[in-house]
Amino acid sequence: MTRIGILTISDLGVVGQRADTSGDAILAWASERGYEVVVRSVVADETDRIAGKLARWADSNEVDVVLTTGGTGLTARDVTPEATAAVLERAAPGIAEALRVSAAPRFPRAWLSRGIAGTRGKTLIVNLPGSPGGVRDGLVVLESLLDHAIELLSGERVTH
Repeated sequence: MTRIGILTISDLGVVGQRADTSGDAILAWASERGYEVVVRSVVADETDRIAGKLARWADSNEVDVVLTTGGTGLTARDVTPEATAAVLERAAPGIAEALRVSAAPRFPRAWLSRGIAGTRGKTLIVNLPGSPGGVRDGLVVLESLLDHAIELLSGERVTH
């Protein structure tokens, strides 16, 4: 069973002033696909907190995939890509590119997303936008990639 971690990055969410609707969208998607959400958390837009959570989850081997939501825009507080880059061992730029390419025809502001993706150990980490719609758009893209990526990272499948 694929084990998912959901990390929502939101200053307002961490103090209970905003519902985690983007995290809820990931949870619903994961449940529909038969994935198990084993950890879920909300953290402030702080590089050290984001990076710390990502590293702990990946290094503990409790998750196969961490999907983040939020903090990928252009404001000074949007630091998710930098925090993610700090913990990644290997980049997977094609995933982030696919997320933007897929959403941009319907939502041109998708090009403003700075989200990245890559691996730490055997864990895939993918930054999704902070809106429920952006998350849903990104999850459509991941449906065709995620299972194969997990097989490759776990060593279950080494041929194509």
